[in-house]
Amino acid sequence: MTNTLITIVGATAIGKTSLSIALAQHFNCDILSCDSRQFFKEMRIGTAVPEPEELAAAPHHFIQNLSVLDEYSVGQFERDALDKLDELFEKNPIQIMVGGSGLYVDAVLKGLDYFPDIEPAIREALNQRLESEGLESLQQQLQSLDPETYNNIAIDNPHRVIRALEVCIGTGKTYASFKNKPKRPRNFNSIKIGLNAAREITYERIEKRVDIMMNKGLLKEVEQLVPHRQLNALQTVGYRELFDYFDGRCSLETAIAEIKKNTRRFAKRQGTWFRKDPDTLWFDFLEDRNNIIHKIESILKENS
Repeated sequence: MTNTLITIVGATAIGKTSLSIALAQHFNCDILSCDSRQFFKEMRIGTAVPEPEELAAAPHHFIQNLSVLDEYSVGQFERDALDKLDELFEKNPIQIMVGGSGLYVDAVLKGLDYFPDIEPAIREALNQRLESEGLESLQQQLQSLDPETYNNIAIDNPHRVIRALEVCIGTGKTYASFKNKPKRPRNFNSIKIGLNAAREITYERIEKRVDIMMNKGLLKEVEQLVPHRQLNALQTVGYRELFDYFDGRCSLETAIAEIKKNTRRFAKRQGTWFRKDPDTLWFDFLEDRNNIIHKIESILKENS
């Protein structure tokens, strides 16, 4: 059988985990998580990491395998995930990937442009300059070092400007020179399954999940991370809002309401991202698992 990666996508709280486990048990295979925040072991509750019994139901990879103190990029994940898939396909030509981080899904399925690792001190210095000198100074430097990138990125986005500049400074080459290089070939076919629901149902599930997280101890989890709040891994929904609470900027009730609101917005962005791929096979989140399995098996048969 041809190597095939079955990827499950959809908005947060839609039921991707339970479907991935059902498929992994049916095909007797492993599950790769591509949720960009479930990597971090200090962020268990706020990222809805699968419960211990769910993790025990099938072999999982890339869950709780890093610390928020670790530097980890989508490019590193692409390399690590492809290496792991090479290993897993030796045992079983069917493997599962699941997650709501669209960029990380695309990294594995399509590939990203490769950029070298840059000394963290360069980014820190650029961030300090952003605070002291403003964005215009960085824009001017980028225009001087790499006019092609200057003319082709969202120049008003500080994150994009700093990312391009750190590559220019750290390598002595332009950011543009690293783009559109040949990508590592994929040795597998892809089947992408999307789960959806009416918007009001998705929002209801999100609000319920946030309440469950709070009952499980999300407030304490976030409190322990306050000293590290500047780290990139923690610039995410469910953590930023509670940092504001600990700063005295809002009440706990307001912070929880903001988490729900911002998670709804995030789910909407997820839907927009995943619907861009016309090859995704969409199913209602309540669809009988056997029907989804039957559809996958028919595609596998056609491709074999």
